[in-house]
Amino acid sequence: MSLKFQYNKTTIQELKKQLTIREKALPILKNKETALRLEVKERQEKLNAAKVEKDRLMSRVLENSGFWEEFPKVLFIEGLRVENELVIGVKVPKIQKVTFKMADFSWWSYPAWIPAGMEILKEATELDFKIDILGTQIKLLDNARKKTTQKVNLYEKVQIPEMEDATIKIKRFLEDKENISKAGQKIMKNRKMQEA
Repeated sequence: MSLKFQYNKTTIQELKKQLTIREKALPILKNKETALRLEVKERQEKLNAAKVEKDRLMSRVLENSGFWEEFPKVLFIEGLRVENELVIGVKVPKIQKVTFKMADFSWWSYPAWIPAGMEILKEATELDFKIDILGTQIKLLDNARKKTTQKVNLYEKVQIPEMEDATIKIKRFLEDKENISKAGQKIMKNRKMQEA
């Protein structure tokens, strides 16, 4: 970013105002970046734990694969309610409720392990949704973290130094202009004195 400015006191005041805004915003942005980084890390740990839990559950399912071959289609997803929550200024989806519907069937015509199997299917389905939502949350939060990091770098490494440098250049220019003007006035005064 190359700053374009006029060499006057108004420009210095505007630069100082913008500089103050950025200097005050910088620590806030750094804190936000750190908070987002920690939030991403925490949710990544939750995602890893959910994946481990899903693997554990699936290994239990595979141990009893013969039972699952005769499992009837009696459990369906009725609804998934997802709402947005605000996390460090970022809207992320959050599962509010997963509802299931059971088909009409006679409990007497099926083996006694069917209710336990239904609970396992519910748990597996809820874990799948949780894994998907956590993945989405991580992407959104990490994207916000990257944007915040870019803004921190822009302020810290580009805009603040450029504004400081521009302020110094304008001050020097105005001082030089004033010194030249004073020197010119002295020369004129000396000439008038010599002529008189």
